Amino acid sequence: MKPEDLLLLVTREMPYGKYKGRLLADLPGHYLNWFAREGFPSGEIGRLLALMQEIDHNGLSGLLDPLRSQPRPTANGRR
Repeated sequence: MKPEDLLLLVTREMPYGKYKGRLLADLPGHYLNWFAREGFPSGEIGRLLALMQEIDHNGLSGLLDPLRSQPRPTANGRR
């Protein structure tokens, strides 16, 4: 895991499926656990879903709360 992955969890949206458009950090535990049983997709989205499942499973979702209030970079990279 890279530290910036935690910020991605609170800014990246689920790109498909029942929860399309929902922030990865806001996905329900049962959905994350389904991926853990059935297999995470390949690539970055799978890596982030696996990380979120681990965080959720261990009751650590509150660690993401301070990141939710951080300013988001704009298109030109400034905050």
